[in-house]
Amino acid sequence: MVVMTKTRAAIAGITAAVVAVGLAELVAVLTGPRSAPIIAVGGWIVDHVPEGGKQLAIKLFGVHDKTALLTGTAILLLAFAALVGLAARRKLLWGDIGIVLFALIGIGAAVTRPGATALWALPTLVGSAAAVVLLHFLVRREQQAKADGVPDDDTRRQFLRVAGIAAVAAVVGGFVGRGLASRRGVAEARSKVELPAPQSPAPSDVVTGYETGNRDFYRIDTALVVPQVDPATWKLRIHGMVDKEVTLAYEDLLAMPMIERYVTLTCVSNEVGGDLIGNARWLGVPVKGLLERAGVKAGADQVVQRSADGSTCGTPTSVLVDGRDAMLAVGMNGVPLPVEHGFPVRMVVPGLYGYVSACKWITDIELTTFAAYNAYWVLRGWAQQAVIKTESRVDLPHDGDDKPAGPVTIAGVAWAQHRGISKVEVRVTKNKTAGPWQEAELLSTVSPDTWRQWRLTWNATPGDYAIAVRATDATGATQTEQEAPPEPDGATGWHTIFVKIK
Repeated sequence: MVVMTKTRAAIAGITAAVVAVGLAELVAVLTGPRSAPIIAVGGWIVDHVPEGGKQLAIKLFGVHDKTALLTGTAILLLAFAALVGLAARRKLLWGDIGIVLFALIGIGAAVTRPGATALWALPTLVGSAAAVVLLHFLVRREQQAKADGVPDDDTRRQFLRVAGIAAVAAVVGGFVGRGLASRRGVAEARSKVELPAPQSPAPSDVVTGYETGNRDFYRIDTALVVPQVDPATWKLRIHGMVDKEVTLAYEDLLAMPMIERYVTLTCVSNEVGGDLIGNARWLGVPVKGLLERAGVKAGADQVVQRSADGSTCGTPTSVLVDGRDAMLAVGMNGVPLPVEHGFPVRMVVPGLYGYVSACKWITDIELTTFAAYNAYWVLRGWAQQAVIKTESRVDLPHDGDDKPAGPVTIAGVAWAQHRGISKVEVRVTKNKTAGPWQEAELLSTVSPDTWRQWRLTWNATPGDYAIAVRATDATGATQTEQEAPPEPDGATGWHTIFVKIK
C-alpha cells in the first residue's frame, strides 16, 4: 500500500482540525458563540478542572487566564489532530474514528452548557463532517499521486498548496464568524443607554488614583465568551421564598431611584500583594428595596443570583438588608456597565468577596437557604460565606527596585470593605534586623466600603531591605501575619517587598 509521509500526514490532520474549527465558528454565528467546540470544551474544563489547577492558572496568568486556557485547548487539539492524521496515513477509518471522537467531545461539551439546546451540536457536526471530507481528500490525493509516479517534489508542492489554501480559508472563516457573532452583540444597544442621574450621588472630590478605570479593572469570571445580553429583552426574576414573585425589565430598573457609590471589589483568588482588586463608582438600585417589594419569608437566609452564563453566587440575605449599599448596578464610573463587567446589570455588595456576591449578567434572584443550595464556587470547595479580610499592599517602590539613598516614598493601598481602615504601619528590615513599625499617613476616603491609600517617607541609607506593611481596620483588628492561600475564603499574610538602596 502506498502511504504518505508522516510529516504530510500530520499536516493533513492539523489542516482538517483547523477547517473543522473555522467552519464551526461560522455556524456558531447562528447558534451562538458558546456553542463553538473550542469555547464549549473550554467551558467544560473551567467547570471540571480541580481547584488547584484554577488557582495555578490565575496565579500564573491573572486576568489572562481565559486566553491561556483557550490557547492550551487549541494546542491540545492540534496535537490530537496530528495523531489523527498519522492514523489516517495507514487506514482512513482510523482517522475517521479520531474525528468522531473529537465530534463526540465537542457535542457533549456544547449541549451540556447552561442554556444549551440541541442546535448547539450543529457547529461541531458540520465542522467534523468537513474535516472527514478534507482528510480523505488529502490522503487519497497523495496516495494517487504516488501510485501514478508523480515526482515527490511535485506531490509535496501540490499537497502544501491545497492544505495551505484550506487552512487559510478556515482561519479567515473562523475570524469572520467570530466577528459576525460580535456584531450580533450588544455594543450598539449599550451605546444607546442613557443612565439616569443618581438620586444620591457619590462625592466628586476624590484623590488621584482612588478610582480604577474601567479598562484597568480586573476581570475574573467563568465566561470564556462574554455574554451578550440585550437590555431590550433582559428580565430579572425574583422568586423562591418570597411573598410574591417579582419580574423586572431593564426600563423598570432605570426608572427606579438610583444611588451612586464608590465600592472596592476584591476577588477571593487575590494573593497577598496581588492586583485582583479595584475601586469603581457604581450606579444602581438598592437591593434591599427590591427584596422588600417581593417580601422575604422567614428562614430565607441565602439569596442565590444566577448569571446569563450559567454561574451562580450565594449571598447571605442579612447582608443585603442591613443597610449597606448593596445594589443592582447599571453604571460603572459614569457610563453603562462595560459588557465584560456585566452589562446590562450586575450585583455589587460591599464587604464580600466577588464569588459570593458580585454576579455579572444577572438574570435571576432566588430566596432560599444555605442548607438547601450550594452555589457554583461552593460546590468547588470554597467557603459558603466569605467576608473580605483586612489586607494591605505596597505599590511603591516596586519589588526588586534599586533606589538611591535619601528620601524614598513608600506607598500603597489597604482595604477592609464595610469596616474601613483606621491605621497602616510599615516596617523596614535591614540585614534581617527588623526596625520598628512606623505609622503611615492615610489619604482621604469617601467610604469604609473602599480601599484607602497610604504613604510614608523613608530616609533610606545604602543596603538591602525588606519592607512589610500591615493594616488595622476600624474595629481595631490588625491583619494577621499568618500566611494562608486564597482557598477557601481569602489569602492572609503581610505583603513584603525587597529593595536595594545604593
